[in-house]
Amino acid sequence: MELPADARSHAPKRKRPANDDDDLLPPPPPPTARYDNGVDLSLLEALEKSQASTAIDLLDLKTLKKLVLSFERRLKDNIEARLKYPSQPEKFADSEIDLHEEIQKLKILAGGPELYPDLVQLNTVPSLLGLLTHDNTDISNDVVSLLQDLTDEDVLEDNDEPALVLVDALVENNVLELLVQNLLRLNETDPDEVAAVYGTLATIENLIEVKPAVAELVCEKTKLMRWLLGKIKVREFDGSKQYASEILAILLQNSSANQKRLGQINGVDVVLQAVAMYKSRDPKTPDEEEMVENLFDCLCCLLMPLENKERFVNAEGVELMIIVMNQKKSCYGSAIRALDFAMTNYPPACERFVDVMGLKTAFPAFMGGILRGSRKERLLSKFVENECEKIDRLMELYMRYSNRVKAETERMDQLELDELELDEEEKYNRRLESGLYTLQLIAVILGHLWTSEHPKMRTRIELLLKQNKLTKKDVKNILQEYHDNIGDLDGPEEKERAQTRIQKFISAF
Repeated sequence: MELPADARSHAPKRKRPANDDDDLLPPPPPPTARYDNGVDLSLLEALEKSQASTAIDLLDLKTLKKLVLSFERRLKDNIEARLKYPSQPEKFADSEIDLHEEIQKLKILAGGPELYPDLVQLNTVPSLLGLLTHDNTDISNDVVSLLQDLTDEDVLEDNDEPALVLVDALVENNVLELLVQNLLRLNETDPDEVAAVYGTLATIENLIEVKPAVAELVCEKTKLMRWLLGKIKVREFDGSKQYASEILAILLQNSSANQKRLGQINGVDVVLQAVAMYKSRDPKTPDEEEMVENLFDCLCCLLMPLENKERFVNAEGVELMIIVMNQKKSCYGSAIRALDFAMTNYPPACERFVDVMGLKTAFPAFMGGILRGSRKERLLSKFVENECEKIDRLMELYMRYSNRVKAETERMDQLELDELELDEEEKYNRRLESGLYTLQLIAVILGHLWTSEHPKMRTRIELLLKQNKLTKKDVKNILQEYHDNIGDLDGPEEKERAQTRIQKFISAF
């Protein structure tokens, strides 16, 4: 702990007498020393007594009350000393050291999460959280470290109810606002304060794990999002930037409100700038690679609300993703994923993709000269060129996933023979996991091609179906199952439109 220079104790150093030959000889044993095979038994006995005298009491309610009482006393002493001698640090330095030690002792409570409700009942939470605003950042950082330990995922495992009691009490006493307020004053050139930055982010992550609603609360009540954006803006890679990207991805993962909120504070543009640093180079280390994955996760989450798709297009995000794909670096697949999110249910992004020659980049990825005409004609023309090689590839994928789904269906039938019953929903989910969803999407693409009424494409599809011992009815069955299981996540109107489109393909076949 940092203390004022004039408040530190300086123990006198031992001086060795100059040119003393006796120093070369081993000291004589104490008179009572006993030896066994060269081992000083008296030293062992002294060590055992020392360990016995410092043994930790059994962690129970009685111990908890003793710890809390001692902490409250040291806290009171420190407050009184600071009020009495506000401009004389040497007068309150000792009380600060005592308070630091008491906070460290409270870490033992992480070994007994079942006592958390009692800790809350003793009204200790407000006292602890009040120290997050302490003038001495060493004290506030001690509290951050304590909170990180108390909320650690391994500590709270199988202790859901006590954990929730503690987290609820922390949130009610403004832990989120106080943590972020302390975070904003930390100096990251100081190693101790860098540790406090990590501890703060880890604590917030732990709180979200116990109570997912914290993800929206912390963004609603604090400036954490702006702080995280500031971190990922930095060009140089470091651990702080990596952890910031991870926390940002967690905040965006399941929260439409956070996705919209980040978009409103220029988040789409900032994340695109962070991603653009890797458009023509690969990450240098596994940690940096993980950070880039986090950034693309953030981008994909951001692209779920409609208004952020518009911001993405206006910020030339489509063009950037195409550049990333053309460079064929490690971010290639992530760029494709981002474009998928951007273009889903948003025609302007699809139109921009075609207009900036995105098809020329996308089809080599599918397979492993853009023609003139309307966007749809230009897209369909790609399936005709080179003797319909892309339709051939499409049917290869159709057969691969069809065989996987067939194998899973047969495996489930065998389970039922073994008297392990599965309901229809579970069967369908298992088939989806085995590749049914991909097979359905391939069938939808075939439906688009078939309804174009292009004679060359229709002839090729029929020939390939026949070669693989399939008929149009097999494709219709896949489409029908897809039609019947379309959900209403995007609203009843969107569900009806999707089902109408799929029904059109079924009728055409």
